[in-house]
This record gives sequence, structure tokens and C-alpha cells, in this order.
Amino acid sequence: MNIYVGNLDYGITDSALRNTFSGFGEVSNANVIIDKFTGRSKGFGFIEMPNDAEALEAISSLNDSDLNGRTIKVNEAKPRESRPASRSRY
Repeated sequence: MNIYVGNLDYGITDSALRNTFSGFGEVSNANVIIDKFTGRSKGFGFIEMPNDAEALEAISSLNDSDLNGRTIKVNEAKPRESRPASRSRY
């Protein structure tokens, strides 16, 4: 299951996010989204957990909980919508 985690502290790393969720089961991937222009966190990330039951337990336990002084939002990630390719102006 792919899990969205929002309202993250800007100093949170992939490994810190992984450690937070690993207490509920196996984490196959943890990724804090970084702005490609500034190199700073965008304040949200994604967790992948192969076991749905463990993922649901993590979601229910961690949603609206405190992580590094911020109340995080945790829920099942929605599938990414396809966006039309941008056209060049040249």
C-alpha cells in the first residue's frame, strides 16, 4: 500500500520517516518529496508498505499524531493523475 504523509517538518529525512513507520511492519520505501529548485523538503512524503493490514494500522495510529513538533496527516495515497505533456513555445 502506498501511504501519503503530510505536514512534515522540513528537516525530516527519508530514514527518519522509514523509522517512524517501521514500528508497524515492513517498509519497502520511504520518500520525502524534495523541491527540485530549492533542494528543500516540500513538507510531505510517501511510504510503501507491502502488507495492507500493517499499513492500515500505521495509518490509523499515526494520523493526527506528533512528529518532530508537527501534527502529521497520514492516509492512503491516491493514484497519481496523469497530466498532459507541456508544450514548448518555440
